[in-house]
Amino acid sequence: MKRGRIIILIALFVTQITFGQPHNEKMEALRVTFINQKLELSPSEVEKFWPVYNEYHKKLGAIKKNMRQSFKKRSATMTEKEAEGLYYLDLQTKQVELDLYKLYTEKIKEIIGTIKCVKLKLAEGEFKHEMIKSLKERHEKMEE
Repeated sequence: MKRGRIIILIALFVTQITFGQPHNEKMEALRVTFINQKLELSPSEVEKFWPVYNEYHKKLGAIKKNMRQSFKKRSATMTEKEAEGLYYLDLQTKQVELDLYKLYTEKIKEIIGTIKCVKLKLAEGEFKHEMIKSLKERHEKMEE
């Protein structure tokens, strides 16, 4: 299984480098392949799952981007009152993220079931771990 996964990842890297896709598209293709493999999604599940999953991540990304921008704008020279506002904005943002998570995990659970929904959470963590490991190895090779 591990050897098969490595072969798939290498094939995806080579294919995407060949076709010159931007970095984000390469990562997205790897993530899709990785999650599809880990969850063993059927073709009908794939068709229904990815639009919902991508919609969730698009909305979550917009929320996080807004939060980052709010902090960047005010963090250099903020007053106590502005800091208090950012503090409460952070709390509100976390609640919005949680509400979004609940909404979309319910939608996803309806599509792929509870077991695969739990496996999805594990696969996302494993994918991040694999990508970090890959970046570390790449960095170490560059230092040699």
